[in-house]
Amino acid sequence: MEELDLIVESVKQDMEAAIKHLEHAFQRIRAGRASTSMVQDVMVEYYGAPTPINQVANVSVPDAMTISIQPWDRTAIGAIEKAIINSNLGFAPSNNGENIILNVPPLTEERRRDLAKQAKGETEQTKIVVRNARQDGLKELKKLEGISEDVVKGTEESIQALTDKYVKSCDEHLKTKEAEIMKV
Repeated sequence: MEELDLIVESVKQDMEAAIKHLEHAFQRIRAGRASTSMVQDVMVEYYGAPTPINQVANVSVPDAMTISIQPWDRTAIGAIEKAIINSNLGFAPSNNGENIILNVPPLTEERRRDLAKQAKGETEQTKIVVRNARQDGLKELKKLEGISEDVVKGTEESIQALTDKYVKSCDEHLKTKEAEIMKV
């Protein structure tokens, strides 16, 4: 019986990891308002090593349409600017010698639709990962020997219930993100 619990727990962990990945992917999809998460994946070439932007500068959001980046070391301002341009975020950085200002342009209707489509694609990929976790769990279950059919059937139903729960969670995340994107 312990093997069955381990299989179900493994499937559950894989599905939870997929949802966490979806949430992270959704953070990168901007929804019109400025957010520090928009630049969190930008890597700055700092003293020859790629370094996350939040480790070389203070990133803040002074208002809904502006991101302010204040480097701790003024010599890094050029490297930060270059990293932002190379990251293809669609922002034109402006610097005043002390900090970098990113103006977040308002989203057009077409861009909102594109972002919603991107969110839908991320959700579909996550659902595929969830279903693959189910398949892996069922394969592991079939490898076990000496277990009654009733117990196997019950475990299969548990795995299916988990799958349904996490697919529903994906849909709920998507619904929330689409509403956030389409809100003007």
